[in-house]
Amino acid sequence: MSDADCWGIFREREHSPGRENDDTEILRLTGKHIEARGFQVTFKTPEEIGTADPRPLGVFLMCERVEILDRLHALELLGVPHVNSPHAVLNTYRDRMISHFGEANVPFIESRVVPTDAVDDVGPLPVWVKRADVHNTQAGDVTFASTRDGAAEALRALAARHIPKAVLQPHVEGDLVKFYGIGAGARSDGAPAWFRWFYHKEQRVVGHPLDPAQLARAVRRAALALGLDVYGGDAIVTRAGGIVLLDVNAWPSFALYREEAAERIAAHVAFRFAGAAR
Repeated sequence: MSDADCWGIFREREHSPGRENDDTEILRLTGKHIEARGFQVTFKTPEEIGTADPRPLGVFLMCERVEILDRLHALELLGVPHVNSPHAVLNTYRDRMISHFGEANVPFIESRVVPTDAVDDVGPLPVWVKRADVHNTQAGDVTFASTRDGAAEALRALAARHIPKAVLQPHVEGDLVKFYGIGAGARSDGAPAWFRWFYHKEQRVVGHPLDPAQLARAVRRAALALGLDVYGGDAIVTRAGGIVLLDVNAWPSFALYREEAAERIAAHVAFRFAGAAR
């Protein structure tokens, strides 16, 4: 194995509201399993990535800020493998994600990108008002509004934080499910190589008919459209059993499946890094 270190890069703390420990633990545990496969691992915060650092063997990352991803992309262009690719992480920014899903015919929630000063253009109610880039850093990044005044106030609050664009999405009734996936390769049923789903705990589950294989295929199609290797997100199962994806994120915390997921992610990362080690 090469003497060069692999880098494990933590998510920015402001991008992990309420999940700081879970995000840290999944990355550290994944690194432990990667080391067990013979690689050397150095953990870094996003701020510790410098242009003068020795080139790593590979990078596995949870960071999301554009300027950090740009630095990592420069390494990627030099042949350093990344999981996830910096470009794929950028694709999870909502405005980019909507475009990619439209092209790939992914069953995603109807979404409209608007300027945050468009307070008179909120459309049908109720509506979810979401910042158009990263998913969630603080209160106000995602707001449910049942009135036009509420929607307008959510847009004004984003504008006051110098966030130029928002995404407006209708509220869809149904059972909320969360999912995790690893790998873009398909099993015989079209699901990702590793896939888990569960009902979000903060709801009354009605029990609408759900086909897990259909959900898995939709999630894999979404991951392929974005270029993700390690991912998670949320979906709504409607009364008729339809599946509507609400969000897809790069490398979630895998909190309910941490031990199992870390081993599978490490196997995927080691496979990706093995060529660079020769």
